Parts: sequence; structure tokens; C-alpha cells
Amino acid sequence: MKELTRPERLAPGARVAVVAPSGPVPEERLQAGLDVLRGWDLDPVVAPHVLDRHGEFGYLAGRDADRAVDLQNAWCDPSVAAVLCARGGYGAQRIVDLLDWEAMRAAGPKVFVGFSDITVLHEAFATRLGLATLHGPMAAGIDFIKNARAQEHLRTTLFAPETVRTIASGGRALVPGRARGVTLGGCLSLLAAELGTPHARASAAGGLLCLEDVGEETYRLDRYLTQLLRAGWLEGVHGVLLGSWERCPDYAEVRPLLTDRLGALGVPVVEEFGFGHCAGALTVPFGAAAELDADAGTLTLDEPALR
Repeated sequence: MKELTRPERLAPGARVAVVAPSGPVPEERLQAGLDVLRGWDLDPVVAPHVLDRHGEFGYLAGRDADRAVDLQNAWCDPSVAAVLCARGGYGAQRIVDLLDWEAMRAAGPKVFVGFSDITVLHEAFATRLGLATLHGPMAAGIDFIKNARAQEHLRTTLFAPETVRTIASGGRALVPGRARGVTLGGCLSLLAAELGTPHARASAAGGLLCLEDVGEETYRLDRYLTQLLRAGWLEGVHGVLLGSWERCPDYAEVRPLLTDRLGALGVPVVEEFGFGHCAGALTVPFGAAAELDADAGTLTLDEPALR
């Protein structure tokens, strides 16, 4: 697994586009998120269909074609330095193959931020554009709006990434040790759902795999992990970082499953690393060469997340 192309960091006054590739966006939360971005001396612009609602499927932020056009146009706009997702939910899978990836590749690298359902797009940006992305809080998310740690870690990553080359989570070793590799991952259920799809990553070999999820029963987490194992997708992975398991059963129930399914990989595994759906979620770059120290609970990047 190779390190991916890093986009340039943001500067004061940079224009950033907010898009909604997945679920519907509450307007009051969007406005609050825009205020945060303006407070960072950024110039946020909202894509035309961000506040749309699908007429038949209420879990979608408008029609698939409109969501895809919003993302593609924002990415291909030369005045836009970064594209920030408004929220997750569901819907990115429905648009990923509607995008003109050749046009987006020609537009060059820029910053892309999101998590949860946006896992699908992190994977697509990696495999189709060879581009590093940021797994971090979204512009209309509660964490982005209200949590100082989440805000500050993302802001620092965007503007001064050299100051956060070591991400110290307070996590602890589920399986001790150190490992080097290239970061990837996201929401466990989405990674399992990507198997067999066009242009999906063949495996996590050589990677430091980040996993988290929300609102899943233990048997479903078991199913997703077992599917990745049976498909051979985890063969050759160098290390695993486990984030949050919000609205899943108590972690005392989830932890033995993680040990059972991941412990036999024979690689370092760090738990409770502090990314994902938890309060104060850290921003983790994907596509970055790094070293995981499971015992210390740290991820140290070879280079800053952004140039």
C-alpha cells in the first residue's frame, strides 16, 4: 500500500464548499457550522442541493443525481480549496458511480473531509484519485458545532498540520506492539458493504486500518468483521486502530468480539482511539504513511497530513 497524494493545507480566506452526499441536513445545524467556518476565517459556500429532501426516500438529501452534481461541481471549481461534507447518514453508495472521476482527477488535489457514510467516498478518492483525505467532523455535525476538542483538532489539521503529526488519543493496547503502514478505513459496516463493488480496494494489506461504527448490535459487528476476514480483505494488514462504538451495546460486550475477530491477525491493535461518532472526535488522515504505537496509544505521521 502506497502513501497517497497530500493536498495543500488551507490558508485564511480560503473558499470551502459544503456538500451533502448522504442524508438530509438540518438547516439550523448547517447555519451553526457555517458560522464556525467563518470564525476560522474561511469563506464557506453551500452547494445548491444541500438542504434538499428526497420526495420518496426521506433518508436521502435529495435526488442521487443532484447530490452527485453538487459534489462534482464543488470539486471541479478551481476557486474551492476544500470540500466538506455536511453530515453522514446514508446515500454515498448511490452516487459514487455517478461521478465523473476523470474530470475530478483533472481538477487536481484538494482537501476532503467527512466520516461515517462518507467512508465510501474516502475509499473512492483513494482508489480512483490516489488522494489522501481527512476522516473528521462534518460541517453540520453536533460534534463540529459544539465540541471544542473536535473543532480544534480539525482546525489545526487544516491550517497547521505539522503541529499534529502525532495523534495521541489516550487509547490503550488491545494487542500490544508497533507497526508501520498507510492509514485507511472508516465505518466498519460501509467497508464490508464495499466488498465486490467497482474499483473497491482489493485489501487492507500494508495498511493501518481504522475501524469504528454506530448503532450496531454485537452480532452485526461480528458479521462485518467475519465478512472482511472471509473475503481475505484483512490479510497483510499491519495494524488496527479502533475508534468509537457509539449506540452499540456496552463496550464490555463489544470488546471480546474485537479481541476474538482481530486478535488472531497477529498485529498491534489499539482500542478507544477517539475517532468516529464519539464526542470530541479526532481528525485522522487517510492515505498517510505512519507508525502506530499501540502501547502508547499514538499514531505518528511521517509527514504532515497536508502539504
